[in-house]
Amino acid sequence: MMTRTKNPIGISNVIILMIVLLLPHGRTWGESLQINGFEMHYEVIGEGDPLVLLHGFFGAGVVWDGVSGEFAENFQVIIPDLRGHGASTNPSGKFRHKQSALDVYSLLDHLKIDRFKAMGISTGGMTLLHMATQQPARIDSMVLIGATTYFPEVAREIQHSMDPNNVPEERIRQFRERHKHGDAQIVSLMNQFSDFADNYDDMNFTAPYLSTITAKTLIVHGDRDRHFPVNIPFEAYKAIPDSYLWIVPNGGHVPIFDSIQDYFVETAKSFLTDQMVKRRDKHIE
Repeated sequence: MMTRTKNPIGISNVIILMIVLLLPHGRTWGESLQINGFEMHYEVIGEGDPLVLLHGFFGAGVVWDGVSGEFAENFQVIIPDLRGHGASTNPSGKFRHKQSALDVYSLLDHLKIDRFKAMGISTGGMTLLHMATQQPARIDSMVLIGATTYFPEVAREIQHSMDPNNVPEERIRQFRERHKHGDAQIVSLMNQFSDFADNYDDMNFTAPYLSTITAKTLIVHGDRDRHFPVNIPFEAYKAIPDSYLWIVPNGGHVPIFDSIQDYFVETAKSFLTDQMVKRRDKHIE
């Protein structure tokens, strides 16, 4: 049993919300870096143009294991554990996507990477939205997967409803394999996720703000995403000037690792290597 001092919140829905994958045995991270008051762990594989892969909340860099090798055939792939996740620390006990964007930029500055491409799952995609508006000229293209521009009420209800004492033991075991700093780290992440429900300034992207994004953007979203309804990616598609929208039929939150994984990799590679042809000008009233 896991306990914490804050008001109980359940995590059963979070397992669905933030994709859960088992940590492969024997996995090791390549590097660690002290930045912005915490230790960030990251891995760099492959050669070519830099491609940053960002995981979702409650995830870690290892969620990309099934596809990172394929992207490394074309890119230098940079895969961090975001603040407080996986093997990274977070002494502040807080998580904001705006700060996460600054963290990733600090890592890229350390690696002497200026311009880059990127893909982000959920919280990783939300981090990319901040990155694309903080320093627009640095992102060449990006893929947003199951991301949102704001937290709708249905997501806030899920964030409020978690209770660590109701999490199945199998899920707790998966979290313990992924997050390297013990149960205290897992409980801290639960607290941080709960805090999202009462925060309205971190994820609050209006259409005029999104219109400042210059990165070519592919938005991938499941039409059955019960956390971030499909109207959210559609509105983002209308607002971001050079954007493409892929709604996955019968897809839930972050649908890329299911039956369409191979097709997703092929499509994302085509998009990121500028081989995807824009068939007509976007015009939506």
